[in-house]
Amino acid sequence: MPTYSYVAMDNKGKETKGTLDVANQNEALTRLKEMGYFPTKVVEVEKSKAKDAKGKGKDGKAKGKGGKGKAKGKGAGSMEIKLPKINIPFISGKVGTKVLTTFTRQLATLVDAGLPLLRGLRVLQKQERNPTLRDTIDELAKSIEGGSTFSESLAAHPKIFNKLYVNMVKAGELGGVLEVTLTRLAEFAEKAEKIKGKVKAAMFYPMSVLVVAVAIVGILMTFVVPKFEQIFSDMLGDEGLPSFTRLVLDISNFIKTNVMATLGGVASIFVSFKLAVKTKLGRRIWDKTILIMPVFGPVASKVAISRFCRTLGTLISSGVPILQSLNIVRETSGNVILETAIQSVHDSVKEGETIVAPLEACKVFPPIVVSMVDVGEQTGALPEMLMKVADNYEEEVDNAVSAMTSMLEPIMIVFLAVVVGSIVIAMFMPLIVLMDKLGS
Repeated sequence: MPTYSYVAMDNKGKETKGTLDVANQNEALTRLKEMGYFPTKVVEVEKSKAKDAKGKGKDGKAKGKGGKGKAKGKGAGSMEIKLPKINIPFISGKVGTKVLTTFTRQLATLVDAGLPLLRGLRVLQKQERNPTLRDTIDELAKSIEGGSTFSESLAAHPKIFNKLYVNMVKAGELGGVLEVTLTRLAEFAEKAEKIKGKVKAAMFYPMSVLVVAVAIVGILMTFVVPKFEQIFSDMLGDEGLPSFTRLVLDISNFIKTNVMATLGGVASIFVSFKLAVKTKLGRRIWDKTILIMPVFGPVASKVAISRFCRTLGTLISSGVPILQSLNIVRETSGNVILETAIQSVHDSVKEGETIVAPLEACKVFPPIVVSMVDVGEQTGALPEMLMKVADNYEEEVDNAVSAMTSMLEPIMIVFLAVVVGSIVIAMFMPLIVLMDKLGS
């Protein structure tokens, strides 16, 4: 029979470790719950270590008095070396979405199992590998010990926990359903990350083709084309070269002799674009362009609609007031056109009107979405209707991404063929001129 090692909490919040000889992991979890423990980790011991592990406990009881549950997991001659903790800002200074989602779901599980919030944070702090999140959890626990609420503690770390996270937790605290709110937060983050991953995967191919095209053109213009210039000059002279060939050779010479200037020009264009997008007018023009762009527009529009509906539906269903929910959705929309529309919805609701007219006036949301929101508002099932719209548009995102990928592949291939083919044609044109002269 396999042996499972476990880490669990007793009713007083003390950590207990030991082993169980059971048929499977589900039986181990059931046995621990019957013993009054809250399991946080249950894993099967390797067969090579099973015999040594059997001496740690029998019938689900670990050796040790007073419920301490200390298990001897090391041999007599074993040595434990603890490496110093090193925090590198560029590596450990950020908490990824997946890490935060895992933390949220684990905390929801512990709270739902009846473990006190503070004790749950301490448990997660011990097993957290991300140094930034581990230190943040420690600060959250200390803040709660000092008398602050969980939402107030989260608000002190805006770089990790955004306003959506903080306000949903606050609503869960006020409603006494913190574990439900945390579960919704985890599900929301997982779905948002899933959509983002699909868009990134779709953009990988065109970006990789673009990088390859730039590399090929750089090599051709810097090393290959200049070698033909002397050959052409000897055969035809500078005046005998075709104008298109002369243009390509001039560009090649400029790139070869002004490498740093060329790189600086490309960098300056990129920086200028970034600075322009940060202005109000530039940001509005760029966001509008994204939504109406032929290939990328449908994907961007569907992603924005799905995100708006899911965020607003999650906030309302969690108990956050509608006006506060709209403010949060506006701040997390990421698109100025959507922000303007949501602000109009906020002002309309504030005046006691419906949210349908502003949604329809912004011309970002399709009529079917506006109609479904209208039905949800009239029937009092707005959160459920918003979630259905979000689910539907997540499927639409899949179709739009597939269509975008199928369209981008031939476009990028033709683009690469035109760029490289133009250089090749420019190199062959002098040969054609020379052959015409020899024939005449």
